[in-house]
Amino acid sequence: MRKTNALALAALGTALTMGLAACGGTAGGGGNTSSGDKGAGAAGSGAKHNDGYTKVVNASDAKGGTLKFALSDEPDSMDPGNTYYAWNWNFSRLYSRPLMTYAAAPGEAGLKLVPDLAEGPGVPSEDGKTWTYKIKKGIKYDDGTEVKAADVKYAIARSNFTSELTDGPKYFAQYLDAGDYKGPYKDKNLDDFKGVETPDDYTVVFKLKDPFAEFDFLTANPQSAPVPQAKDTGLDYEKTVASTGPYKIESHEVGKQFNLVKNENWDPATDTTRKQLPDRIEVQFKQNAEDIDQRLLAGQIQVDLAGTGVQTAARAKIVADPKLKDSTDNPFTPFNRYAMMSTAVKPFDNIDCRKAVQYATDKVATQAPWGGPLGGEIGTTAMTPTTVGYKQFDLYPNGADHKGDLAKAKEHLAACGQPNGFTANIAVRGDRTKEVQVAEALQASLDRVGIKATIKKYPSGDWSAQYAGKPEFVHKNNLGIMIAGWGADWPSGFGFLSQIVDGRFIKASGNYNMMELNDQSVNELLDKGIQTTDTAARNEIWAEVDKKVMESAAFMSFVYEKTLIFRPANLTNVYVHPAYGMYDYTWLGVKQ
Repeated sequence: MRKTNALALAALGTALTMGLAACGGTAGGGGNTSSGDKGAGAAGSGAKHNDGYTKVVNASDAKGGTLKFALSDEPDSMDPGNTYYAWNWNFSRLYSRPLMTYAAAPGEAGLKLVPDLAEGPGVPSEDGKTWTYKIKKGIKYDDGTEVKAADVKYAIARSNFTSELTDGPKYFAQYLDAGDYKGPYKDKNLDDFKGVETPDDYTVVFKLKDPFAEFDFLTANPQSAPVPQAKDTGLDYEKTVASTGPYKIESHEVGKQFNLVKNENWDPATDTTRKQLPDRIEVQFKQNAEDIDQRLLAGQIQVDLAGTGVQTAARAKIVADPKLKDSTDNPFTPFNRYAMMSTAVKPFDNIDCRKAVQYATDKVATQAPWGGPLGGEIGTTAMTPTTVGYKQFDLYPNGADHKGDLAKAKEHLAACGQPNGFTANIAVRGDRTKEVQVAEALQASLDRVGIKATIKKYPSGDWSAQYAGKPEFVHKNNLGIMIAGWGADWPSGFGFLSQIVDGRFIKASGNYNMMELNDQSVNELLDKGIQTTDTAARNEIWAEVDKKVMESAAFMSFVYEKTLIFRPANLTNVYVHPAYGMYDYTWLGVKQ
């Protein structure tokens, strides 16, 4: 990373890399055996348990074949500018290239930011409020036309300033100095968008309201991938995304399947982070989670696209067989699996009612659906051990065995005026088996102190747009507790916390601050931290934010996630990418 007089970015990069590497990094995706033989994965490769976390397994440049993915529900969108699932930030790189990206490597090296569409890292001004990027000349879309700076500007305009695209983050809208710009669907004159300037066809200049010390990380998210204005079809753009990556869209039947074929206009000379090995890549949506595991083990598909690991039955089978276990990886992911309690839904608007839930919860029972200790360590903070700035603390110790402190729970029930308990609804993504089981364990925990909870199941595809991420729906349906998970948008405390705890990010739809926490001190600390150029001081601020969030009692951590991912012998170039928390989907190949 480039060091300037304004921002000591090199120090930031070093601190992030060392911090995550020391904590064990992240976890990966799935695979299958080359036949029905349960030992084929380990026997064929000679690899051992967790090898994919530290090195590339089955390294090969062999081309050809069809790489098959499956997903238990459907994505929010396959549009790189309108998605917020971690797996999709990884997968979309197959057909879209942001300004910056992460180095293609396991372990510490994979946390280094490298240029992608850009020639080099952003160059900040002395005051840190202007960032300039030069894009590479000659990069083409799949139709053969050249990528221009205006396409990057347009991509930012549509993803962050339109009311139609709701599923991705709005970092650029918050930090760019764009006045009251309403987006290109209402104002087609891109010159009216002052937050980004393009003085020529290969220069992109971002104009910020305030200094933003981690801006290179922001441009590594898929929203900076270029979009030609003439090709944009709004919500339908996910069917015909203009590709700059090694693959292009052959067909997209929304909610059912998504197929990619090689992009003949992709030039590997301009791209140091991706490969182009399979002839085709096929994705099936809305597949049963347990069935996905069986098909992986039977060799019918190669990867579970969600990258969240096998379900309970497959996990038990794998752990019991040393050969199968040798074909797995089990590192930490960047994810915290947690519940948020809505501060706007009664009686959770009372902090003591929220504290009662904290103390009543049997954390061992809510850890079990993730696979016990194999699936994650019991959590007590919002930030995870893999996040730079993390500090361990426990504001709600619920017994030495973590099975709940019922006496403390009853004290807080009395304090919130509900000595006999109350009724509540728990919202959960119905297709996520583990999350449903967590909700059931939480339901049983709360019943012990008179809190009678009803579980409400909703589809994950519309989870953020229509259900738990829509405050109006949450209030109307009295969704007091919502089961969710979160991984850092980039590997720092700000990258983890800002979207889920900043009260200014509460949105009418696509809202990830589901607790609707709007604490001025939290908001101000986030602003202070992101303008702090000293790395150590900034990390101390992130730890302070974490503690203030936990003091609200609206956030309850279940586990710092670990996953058990099956790694097959016929899947090549397999490694856990620490920036995405799963296998690097742009490197995978398949043996013929």
